[in-house]
Amino acid sequence: MEQLMKDFFLFLSKNQSLNAAAKKWGLRFGASRFVSGETIQEAIKGVKDLNQKGLCCTLDHLGEFVFSVEEANESADYCIKTLEAIHSSGVDCNLSLKMTQLGLDISRELCVTNMRRILDSAKKNGNIFVRIDMEDYAHNEVTLEILRELLQDYDNVGTVIQAYLYKSADDIDSLKDKRPNFRLVKGAYKESPQVAYPNKADVDENYKKIIKQHLLNGNYAAVATHDDNIIAYVKQLEKEYNIPRSQFEFQMLYGIRTQSQVDLAREGYRMRVYVPYGNDWYGYFMRRLAESPANVKFVLKGMFTK
Repeated sequence: MEQLMKDFFLFLSKNQSLNAAAKKWGLRFGASRFVSGETIQEAIKGVKDLNQKGLCCTLDHLGEFVFSVEEANESADYCIKTLEAIHSSGVDCNLSLKMTQLGLDISRELCVTNMRRILDSAKKNGNIFVRIDMEDYAHNEVTLEILRELLQDYDNVGTVIQAYLYKSADDIDSLKDKRPNFRLVKGAYKESPQVAYPNKADVDENYKKIIKQHLLNGNYAAVATHDDNIIAYVKQLEKEYNIPRSQFEFQMLYGIRTQSQVDLAREGYRMRVYVPYGNDWYGYFMRRLAESPANVKFVLKGMFTK
């Protein structure tokens, strides 16, 4: 049943008609638990509140289904506005983005041009770090290719490695000499067993493998997990291999396990919260529902109680 529910919400996440309707609904039906607001001002306020609790952040202006040059350029402009707002407000915050927002499905050249515009602005506004979110497998290799290109000119950019893909360990080693800053995740898209581990236990084991691999390569790891077993494993690696806390951080999603986030920060770990905002929240919200039955229960409770 849990797998059927996951597949159902992942299917819904790709429905463009529902995505368009969701923009009119606003952050209803529980979405505000996982999305900090619709405007930059609301997002910055949320980041300030989290900073006061000892948490650093990364802001993501949500957006999917970009099919025109105008939409792609507009998304890039919004990323730049977000960087300017981060700098002017003085918050402790990075930027996260998806390259399909910037026109990757329209033109690789368009996407790279927009990425360079954003990274130039990030440099100008205090050398803010920019994380390229990894999307589905169809975009995986081109994302890594563009990252290799960008790392020739920028030191404030990184991406995400997904543990459910068979190729991830090889990808980490192929880029290790570039000193990459990777967010390491299990993976949230539905993929073919030809390219991804179908069983959760195998994903968990590969997740541990790539965390250890990347840390022992001496490169920075952002371990994005809500799994206590993985958190304990990272702490074990820290002690066993004398890994400095300056070489890694934990990351969790806005609205999920908020007390655990504060607890890790109080233990002296760098704890970063992934804070999405914007009116194009539908796809992101559906993927959060797909990840956990508890999230669905929360939303249903919110819909039928005042």
